[in-house]
Amino acid sequence: MKNNDKTNVMRLLDGKKIPYTSHTYEQDPTKTGEEIAAILEEDPEKVFKTLVTQGKSGQYYVFVIPVKEELDLKKAAKASGEKAISMIKQKELLPLTGYVHGGCSPIGMKKQFPTFLHETAILYDTICVSAGKVGYQIELNPDDLVRASGCRMEDVV
Repeated sequence: MKNNDKTNVMRLLDGKKIPYTSHTYEQDPTKTGEEIAAILEEDPEKVFKTLVTQGKSGQYYVFVIPVKEELDLKKAAKASGEKAISMIKQKELLPLTGYVHGGCSPIGMKKQFPTFLHETAILYDTICVSAGKVGYQIELNPDDLVRASGCRMEDVV
């Protein structure tokens, strides 16, 4: 991959000397996570999506979960120490994180928010997450994702 084809996420990982494999697919923001997993020929249990939420306190939180799962808002609230958590509106995503829907990565957001990786990630040698742009995924070791994003593992689905 040429350097100008790299996303900011990839450049951040390169700067931290964290190994990853990049994958690309046709840019289509309407594709579901499970469809993307199929395109990448990966198990949907090891392809993760990044969800941004807001707690009752006003604090934002990021949850990284397998694409075929749904975030359990009660478990998410408990993990974050909030009374309640709700998903942010799609139009709030870009100004808040710097990422568009379908290209949101837990690495390299405009601001670092408390981030939680679903605990099943540890079952795999590598997992896939968005590389910060629609049509781009990175595959990396879950421990390296923890190191790069500062996330912690929790049961949130």
